[in-house]
Amino acid sequence: MKIAVVAATGKAGRKIVAEAASRGFEVTAFVRRKGQVVDGAKNLIVKDIMELTADDLKNFDAVVDAFGAWSPETLPLHTTTSQHLCDILSGSNVRLLIIGGAGSLYVDKEHTTQLFKTPDFPADYFPTAQAQAKELDELRKRNDVKWTFVSPACDFQADGERTGKYLVGGEELILNASGESVISYADYAVAMVDEIASGKHIQQRIGVVKA
Repeated sequence: MKIAVVAATGKAGRKIVAEAASRGFEVTAFVRRKGQVVDGAKNLIVKDIMELTADDLKNFDAVVDAFGAWSPETLPLHTTTSQHLCDILSGSNVRLLIIGGAGSLYVDKEHTTQLFKTPDFPADYFPTAQAQAKELDELRKRNDVKWTFVSPACDFQADGERTGKYLVGGEELILNASGESVISYADYAVAMVDEIASGKHIQQRIGVVKA
């Protein structure tokens, strides 16, 4: 299986590259600057996400969008970049999997309240959560792309262990048996690569949490 990881130098992107490579997938990492190294990538291509074309991605089975932005002026790029990828993948069989956020998960069965709109949601994370919720809203309009939006648990641990065990939810925030919403980047990568392999959740958002 051939997969591309776009914006592959972030912590989550690197974990996904390594996990996919460990399973024998042929991984191409797209990076912005020369000299960057991504362990596990068979191929490394220096090209900005907004400069990618349909020809760049046409030979892959799946593309992982690992783009991240956190400053106020760059937050809208979550939507801009994913919509660009949608545009160039439109009508193709290449699947697009996006590293989402937990803030857009719903906290009620009626799906009227998202986590980032609850009173206790940390103010520091609100802008990013809002931006990624907007990104998801725009993705839902794309019936021409085989997208999947993968939300991690609330406590997304960069240095957490790889257990290889996780639970999958849908639109609603889920907790594990310990009442926690937590997952490591390593286990998130396991879940992402499993989804790449299975293709079970086309044009859906899923959430994953440590089992």
